[in-house]
Amino acid sequence: MITVNPLEVNGMFFTAITVELPKTNLLMISNEVGYIMCGALDVDLLNNVLADRKVIAGRAVGVKTIDELLNAPLEKITDASKVYGWESGMIGKEALDKIS
Repeated sequence: MITVNPLEVNGMFFTAITVELPKTNLLMISNEVGYIMCGALDVDLLNNVLADRKVIAGRAVGVKTIDELLNAPLEKITDASKVYGWESGMIGKEALDKIS
């Protein structure tokens, strides 16, 4: 099943997407600037192979729900996200605040 819902974070709206897969969930929260995602996000691919696209993205590992993604530290971020003040270790909500 795929669930897509609006999500308010500190007065700004994002899109929350959950894809239920066998034995795991694919989780993402995005707006028109960038996104945070579960551990399935390949940050190295975005930084190296697709660097010219300057994707604003961060990955949190071990999360199972959208709420956990919002409150988990970002384990890895793209180089392009640093322009918005993102840092590894900041929680998802903090990163989203910086792109709202």
